[in-house]
Amino acid sequence: MPKKRLKSIPRFQTEAAERQFWATHDTVDYIDWSKAKRAVFPNLRPSTETISLRLPAPLLADLKTLANERDVPYQSLLKVYLAEQVRQEQAAAGQHNPRLQLPGRTHGGLGPSPSPKGSRARRTPRS
Repeated sequence: MPKKRLKSIPRFQTEAAERQFWATHDTVDYIDWSKAKRAVFPNLRPSTETISLRLPAPLLADLKTLANERDVPYQSLLKVYLAEQVRQEQAAAGQHNPRLQLPGRTHGGLGPSPSPKGSRARRTPRS
């Protein structure tokens, strides 16, 4: 099978023009994807959004106690719990979402995190 001759990618004046071009053209006409290499960005952090969440006071107190036992912020522990539950639900549904990887976490069990300044003081739950 003869190799397909690729079209040359035009030079774009603006990012908007490039976006418009790729929205209306197929990359297989311009790029040989068989030579593509997977890019790895180890220091790229996922973007986050701030939300407001109302929790029953006893649930929040329990979460803070668990976080305190692990010497981690309760918000971080909550994110781990949420990500684990969503992963379980997706797995049960046959789905996979790589965006749910938590940076720096290789397992669900949060243990004490090493601190560059030595050991950290234990956090106490706030009321």
